[in-house]
Amino acid sequence: MLFLATALPLGAQQPLSAIDWLSKSVQEKQPEAVLTPQRVEPQTPSEITVTTLDEISKDTVGLLPTAVSGLPRDFWGASSTYTIADLISQQRTDSLPELLTLLYRILLAEVDAPEADAARPVLLLARIDKLLDLGALEQAQALIERAGPTEADIFRRWFDVSLLTGHEDFACAAMSASPGFAPTMQARVFCLARNGDWNAAALTLATGTVLGLISESEADLLERFLDPSLFENEPDIPAPNPLTPLVFTMREAIAMPRPSGTLPLAFANIDLKRSAAWRTQLEAAERLSRTQALDPHRLINLYTQKRPAATGGVWNRVEAVQAFDVALLAGDLAKIENALPAAYRAMEQISLEVTFAEYFEPRLSPLQLSGVASQICFKIALLSSNYESSPKNIEPGNQKNQFLLGLAKGDVAGLTPPGVLGQAIAAAFLAPPPPSELLDLLTEHKIGEAVLRAMILMKNEAFADPGDITAALSTFRAVGLEQEARRVALQMLLLERRG
Repeated sequence: MLFLATALPLGAQQPLSAIDWLSKSVQEKQPEAVLTPQRVEPQTPSEITVTTLDEISKDTVGLLPTAVSGLPRDFWGASSTYTIADLISQQRTDSLPELLTLLYRILLAEVDAPEADAARPVLLLARIDKLLDLGALEQAQALIERAGPTEADIFRRWFDVSLLTGHEDFACAAMSASPGFAPTMQARVFCLARNGDWNAAALTLATGTVLGLISESEADLLERFLDPSLFENEPDIPAPNPLTPLVFTMREAIAMPRPSGTLPLAFANIDLKRSAAWRTQLEAAERLSRTQALDPHRLINLYTQKRPAATGGVWNRVEAVQAFDVALLAGDLAKIENALPAAYRAMEQISLEVTFAEYFEPRLSPLQLSGVASQICFKIALLSSNYESSPKNIEPGNQKNQFLLGLAKGDVAGLTPPGVLGQAIAAAFLAPPPPSELLDLLTEHKIGEAVLRAMILMKNEAFADPGDITAALSTFRAVGLEQEARRVALQMLLLERRG
């Protein structure tokens, strides 16, 4: 059954959204006098249009020009800004890898803003927040800096990203250099202390506490941050929920324990520092790799950095990947065939098969493997970016493999689809139009909205309603996302896991 997601409250039935854990580091900018631009009389009014800088929308800002993203400048068309922002907030952070790749392109694309129905940069903020939900701090920071953190809502996100990437001093310097923003008392105390002005920090803390601008629990943490030696024999204070980057940074600085449970993905970035324990780096890298916030090379490089320190869990994965990497370096086919199944299975257990495929496929494609290793190599080839040209050593009598090869080339006519899932996929590649609900959006020139809604239809991936799968893939193909449709379909068939 086709289901078009309606706008939900931000974060509804989703992991903790970025907006829920952002620090209140700055107060709203005070309104300024509006200067009326001086009118300029053009010599040829019919050919020249004058636009003031204030009319340039931050929602248009992106990192990927059309030539790179492949998305048209009018991708959003006639859609409402708020509708698009809501649909972005509903996108999953644990989707199929190709859906995440498409999501990143949409979030970072430089396309025209939708209709101007928002006074604030609603769409830019929604894109930044989704990048933070994905743990993609570098991309979020670059997008913010391209747009310019000239508004309080944007600046506070930039401040928090700077904290989580270990650039506290830079964040504080930027705050001091931005007179248009009034730092909250907590942020002011933190930055004064970071700058070495301990007396001013203590005075600000005392003033904020007396005026009721700093709560008792906030004051307790700030006092410990300013002088930890005074509290050596005191029990640790519990972490607040949600934990903000500002509080997290102060707690880390004085070696207070982290709260139990899993923190938002953005916090994992701080564990990638070289000063962190290797296991901590590995676990953070695995989390961030699942959302494609981290380049595959960085994870594999971490796996092969040194010998595993123990057994079980992440150490078993390290051992398996290292054994496979060593076999490849040695060029020993027997050892490669022996090590590949264990290494792939280790990545399969943590849903990083595509990361593994992207890294190792170029080194595997020239090899002639046999047995189980050959079957895995075939799967790796189809999961990689070279899915159209790399697969080989297929068993001629295997109908599923024949269908997979046809799907990789976008031609499944005459092939037998495997099961209900295969039939739903085949239906989309036999050129049916998108269903009426999505087709209406395309007719109304709301391409981006149709794509986002189609992505939401795939929420359960291989276990989604067959009609929803056909609808989503048909929509992708109708708007020119042919390669994306093929890779999504291949991943559903090869990974077969619930989203």
